[in-house]
Amino acid sequence: MDYQSWIEGIDGLASLYSFDILPDGSFSEIRLMAVNKQNEIMLHMRPDAPEFYPGIPYRNYWMDLNFENFAYKCASTSSPLYSYVNARGRWLKGFYLPISNIWDEDCLSEAPEGSRRVFCLYVITFSDEVETDSMSGRSPEIANAVLNIGIKLHETQDFYQSMADASAQIREYCGAEKSAIYTVDMDRQECSFIDETGTRNEFMEVFGNSMGRTPFEVAMAWEKDLALSDCLLMDDLRVIEERDPEWYKSLCTYEIKNIILYAIRYGQTLVGFIWAANYDVSRTDHIKETLELSTFLLAAVIKNHHLMSTLEFKSTVDPLTQAGNRNAMDEYISGLAQRKEGMPESIAVIFADLNGLKKVNDEEGHDAGDKLLMRAASLLKLVFGDNPIYRIGGDEFVILCPDVTEGKMNEQVSQLKGMADNTSDVSFAVGSVHCQGTYDLNVAIQAADERMYQDKKAYYERG
Repeated sequence: MDYQSWIEGIDGLASLYSFDILPDGSFSEIRLMAVNKQNEIMLHMRPDAPEFYPGIPYRNYWMDLNFENFAYKCASTSSPLYSYVNARGRWLKGFYLPISNIWDEDCLSEAPEGSRRVFCLYVITFSDEVETDSMSGRSPEIANAVLNIGIKLHETQDFYQSMADASAQIREYCGAEKSAIYTVDMDRQECSFIDETGTRNEFMEVFGNSMGRTPFEVAMAWEKDLALSDCLLMDDLRVIEERDPEWYKSLCTYEIKNIILYAIRYGQTLVGFIWAANYDVSRTDHIKETLELSTFLLAAVIKNHHLMSTLEFKSTVDPLTQAGNRNAMDEYISGLAQRKEGMPESIAVIFADLNGLKKVNDEEGHDAGDKLLMRAASLLKLVFGDNPIYRIGGDEFVILCPDVTEGKMNEQVSQLKGMADNTSDVSFAVGSVHCQGTYDLNVAIQAADERMYQDKKAYYERG
């Protein structure tokens, strides 16, 4: 039969597939029989793909296990199927249609003895925006499950609690032993592992270490494991063993028998994964349909959290030195004053001003001045460690060190001066105040500022 002439009469991106139902009820590999001209781009998805011919194994062009499951089910049961998914930033409608009237004697003669050859027509359309009508035509069970997940996402303003509640809802619906939401911040290359008990980043680190990967590298490996699909729903781990042996070994260590991995995307940006293990495989179709709709809700919440975190970061962090800014210092001081246990029993205040910054800016340019500021901030971080450091002006830094002795404060100031003296360009004027008992922190900062100016005056008098 001339499959190509037949398929050219179909509008949309169309392709025709066939496979054999073998005597034992199993299926042969899927073969690509024809592709219409509108869809020829699929033949070039892999640069190393061989030249097309009717009946070529479709995996020569790509491998999507979810597509395969739909094609097998459609053709073997003569049931039309439909899918609507977010495919890497574009919404994809997929129509699977069983075809039974294109058989001929040549086709039948090629089939193994005792087998039955079947065909599936696959037609897809794309859109950049979600179509709410396409999402709403779902069964009451699926609609209710998605609604419950959506409610959990908005019952609290606490992002991590809402993710934990949603994770619990997903685990229950999937009939899984374990479930989590793995958030991914592509800009910062940071991840979080959140299950129904809350954030478990320590487990995430251990989980990643078992594969020799950082948490972000785990996410990137999962993205590769998806192989351009939106999800993996594996009732066994054979495909994972083939695609990602390190992940497979890790899953076996945790006694995981089957796995769900569903990408969460906001537009074309990966923002996370739904992860579930040892789930009820008898509910696979319902689970897939529910999660593909739930990712739309999850993506919006995660992306909003990333946006708010970025805005908060920008409002409290000096972008050049990565020290806190004046807003962050004011918030820290306010937080200390509002603590139930009251202000720290003692606190050291160090006011450090970078000498010579104006001269460097004037003579060498602001790029040189920026580099000098970054080197100065690095020295402050080396000396004062985890204590909060703030850049409150062009060349002014304040360091607050709660619960240190006056002797320790003086030792650190001397250490800072000594380290600066051993550089060719960094020099600090420093003023310090040690507070104990009852004190006003803002008054202490002002006093440290005045002492810093005395030190700066002495610096310039020395020439």
